[in-house]
Order: sequence, then structure tokens, then C-alpha cells
Amino acid sequence: MQRALIAGLLTGLSAPAIGTYLVQRRLSLMGDGIGHIAITGVALGLLTGSAPVLTAVIVSIAGATAIELVRARGKATGDVALALLFYGGIAGGVLLIGLAGQGAATLNTYLFGSLTTVSQSDLYVVVGLAIAVLVVAIGLGPQLFAVCQDEEFARTTGLRVQVLNLVIAVMAAVTVTVAMRTVGLLLVSALMVVPVATAQQITRSFRSTFVTACIIGVLACLAGIVTSYNANVAPGATIVVLALAGFVVAAVVGTLLRRRSGRARPLADEEPEVGLPSPEPHVVSTGHPHAHNPECGHKKVEHGDHVDYVHDGHLHAAHGDHWDEH
Repeated sequence: MQRALIAGLLTGLSAPAIGTYLVQRRLSLMGDGIGHIAITGVALGLLTGSAPVLTAVIVSIAGATAIELVRARGKATGDVALALLFYGGIAGGVLLIGLAGQGAATLNTYLFGSLTTVSQSDLYVVVGLAIAVLVVAIGLGPQLFAVCQDEEFARTTGLRVQVLNLVIAVMAAVTVTVAMRTVGLLLVSALMVVPVATAQQITRSFRSTFVTACIIGVLACLAGIVTSYNANVAPGATIVVLALAGFVVAAVVGTLLRRRSGRARPLADEEPEVGLPSPEPHVVSTGHPHAHNPECGHKKVEHGDHVDYVHDGHLHAAHGDHWDEH
């Protein structure tokens, strides 16, 4: 149980961390696709007699990288690329499991999770991979957010969009292998997406969503492990069910808070979103009369006998009752 709780804690942190970027890119099912191809990696490890976790990491990274390259070059759309992961991964895994002489019971421990069978060596691998995912997700946070939000804008600012997209794909592959002993390969995508969707119901900025999703993921994992132990049920399914219950509660609470906030104050007085600067009030110059542009509302800059306002990237100067645009 100690090893199970440590693995659950790390899974609850790392899965929503990368899941936040996947949801932002509208690739919520990418974790599910990588989970299917990781089955081939597990089967390859059983066939060769090596550690299934390590072979799953290698195969998942290779598959995620290949699919991202195919998607980026326009050879296939995102849903087609994910379909290739689904079908190819599950077919290859079942085929190799048969060649390895293993039964369905062995495969089920990876498909649906088996926390009580986590060995000391498995835990070392999970700890190392989870820390790597968290370091990258937090350290490259601004760059990854820019790519997920608007690739064209990120490209114009000089970011290496293709490299950062590959980083997200590799992190997703690593996260899948971290979580496969906790919730299983078939349910790992739920732990990457549901806490993020839950956090979005009650937060208003990307950073707060990231932090809240990680907290929800940890709570769902730890509560699910304890509940499954006491009730003698599957831990992976218990964790996902608790996460879904949290989403329902957050959706109801978020709706009530938004309605109450809307009734509490007029729309014109509503505060800006978290992380955005408050609009500057228009200040009329006392030393120089001027005509107010209807679309103004930006901070003034006084220059002797005239006042300049910046609007939509253009500089407007007020001279008496007319406006000059420079």
C-alpha cells in the first residue's frame, strides 16, 4: 500500500499536468490512443523478458512521435492519426501477447491497473518518469501554452513550434506509462482529461486551471486507492468514478457561482478575467481641449499642445476638435 500510494500521488500530479496542454490543444483523446499503443510495448517486454514499463515507454514515445509528425505534415488529420494509434496498438499488443504465451490475466493488470503488484523497481521508474514530466510541464509552461493556444502566433514570436509539439507528445507518452499501473492503459486518458475539465468549471485562467487540476488528480487518486482497498474493488475504476463525481459537483457549483456573480453586479462593472490587466480609464487632459474618439479608452500620453492615444496599434493625436492618425 505504501508503494501504491506513492505511485498514485505521482500519477495524480503528472497526468493532469500534461492533460492540461492536451485539452488546450483539443487533443483530449491522445492519451487514450497512446494507451493503446503502449499495450504493444508491454507485450514486447513480456515477449523479450525485459521490464514491460521500460518497453512501454520506448514504444509509446516512438508511436506518439510518429503520429505527431504525420499530423504536422498534413498526411493525416488529428482524428485519423489517433485512429492509427488505437487500431495498430491494440492489434500489435494482442498479437505479441499470444506469441509470448501470456494469458488474459497478465494483460488485464496493465489494461485496468494493478497497484498492489507495483514492485520496488517499478516504483523507481514511475518516480523518475513522473518527476521528468512535471519538470518539463512547469519549466516550459509559457512556451507550451503559447503553442497550444495559437501555433501561428507562437511561430511568429520565434518559438520552435514543431519541437514543442513533439515535447507535448513525448510527455503524453511518458505519462501514459506512469499511470498504466495506477488506472490502467484503458482508463489513463480519463485521469488526464477529467481533472482538467473539472478545474475549468471553477477557474478562469490557465495557471489556476493547471494547479487546480493537479490537486484534483491527487485527491482522486489517493481517495480512490483507499476506497478500493476498503471495498475490495478495482482501484483504476474507483479513481475514475471519483474523478467524474468531482466533475459533476464542480459543474453544479460553477454554474451557481456564475449565476450569483451575474446577479450581484451589472455586466458593465464585471471584473476582467484573472491574469488580464484592468482597462485604463479615460482621463481628459485639463490643459488642452480635444475631441474624444468614440473608440478611445486607452491611457493618454501628453505632448505639449496635444494628447496622443494608442488604439489598435495606431497612434492618434488629438488637436482641438479633430484627430490625426499616424
